[in-house]
This record gives sequence, structure tokens and C-alpha cells, in this order.
Amino acid sequence: MLNRSFVPFLFVALAGGPAAAQTAPPAGADGPVVVTSGEGLVRRAPDRAWVTIAAESRAATAEEAQRLNIEAMNAVNQRIKAAGVPADAIQTTGYNLQPEFDWANGRQRLRDYAARNQIQVKVDDLPKLGAILAAAVSSGATNVSNVRFDLQDRNGAEREALRRAVADARGRADAAASGAGMRIDHVVRIEEQRAFIMPPPVMPMMARPAGIQTEAMPVPIESGEIEIRTTVTLTAALR
Repeated sequence: MLNRSFVPFLFVALAGGPAAAQTAPPAGADGPVVVTSGEGLVRRAPDRAWVTIAAESRAATAEEAQRLNIEAMNAVNQRIKAAGVPADAIQTTGYNLQPEFDWANGRQRLRDYAARNQIQVKVDDLPKLGAILAAAVSSGATNVSNVRFDLQDRNGAEREALRRAVADARGRADAAASGAGMRIDHVVRIEEQRAFIMPPPVMPMMARPAGIQTEAMPVPIESGEIEIRTTVTLTAALR
């Protein structure tokens, strides 16, 4: 029979780090405990993408730069919607109109005015993403950047990763308890640490200069896989 007065608790670290001493059992345990870590990893092919699209226009006056930019951005928005992107998936994330200057002989000289309108687009039909980017460029966009991928059911993938992490930690706890000639009595505490890993975003694609028409050729896009990784720390009482 185990004499608990001489063995206040058992601590086992299975995450690769050194064992750590504890001075008292955690709340919910009045005897020996085992503490283990578990990891859950879920890999999914992304089914959602976000991309930033912008149109920049320049002119000798602020009014003309703004007018040109409005025309360009309206054309971009129309082409994106015509490609199947709903209006609520398009959000303006920046607008800027400012003068630009040159320096000559130590003096500042007005060169022109630049107007820039930037939107973020959510694409839930990934096979169309390349065609949407090409359509945006051919209709007036001068910059496409920050392509990133995501999951529409992210919550479901995160819960699956959590379930796997807890199962991993519990399996390690059972193994540690068995090695000590004991068994798990009940789980005292589970703590979660989540980490999200995504593939690197597609490098920014500098589009054609404003005013030059190009053929809308689909942009090749490789979405790869998204990893959702969760780590938990499980504390269980032993008997």
C-alpha cells in the first residue's frame, strides 16, 4: 500500500523538458499526481483566401488623381463581383490622396498627386482565385499583395486538434502511471496552448502600370496545406 505521507505527489514531464519540482498538489488532488503534455495536429487543405488589391492613380492635380482613381477602383470592383465575389466579401481597408515631391538644388518641388484605394477581398471559391486576381489587374488594379489562406470551418479544425492533444496527453499519463505501478484516478486539470501555422503568403505581385491594358490570364496559385497545432498540459490524480 502506498504511504502518501512520504509520497505527496508524482510529477512526470514528457514534453522534452526537465522534471520540475512542485511544493503542493494542485487543487482537486490530495495525493500523487502526474503531469503530462500532449500535442494535437490537424492538416487541412484551405478553402478560403484573403487578398489585398489596390489601385493607384497619379495626376497633376488632386482632383484629377482622385477622379482617375475612382474610375479605376470602380472598374476593379465591378470585375471582381462579375467573377463571383459577393459584395459583402469586399472591404475597403485604406484610401490615401497626397502630394508627391521631388528635390532639386536643395528645394522641394511638387511632382504630382497620388491617390490610392485599397480593398481586402475574401474568396471562398479557391479555384477562381487566380482568375479573380487576373481580372482585378486587367481592369485597373496596380498592386496585388498579401494572399493568405484559411479555413471556413476553423472552429471545427481547432476542436479536432484539441481533442487529439488531450488524447495524447492522457495516453502519456496512463503510460507514466503504469510505469510507476499506479493508475489514473481522475483528471484534475487541462490547460490549452494553441499555435496556428500557415504557409508563407504568396509574394506581392506588382501589377501593370495604370492605363495599360493587358490580357486577363489566370494567376497560378498553390494553396498547400494549413496546420493547426494545439498543445495541452494535463494533470491527473493517481491511485
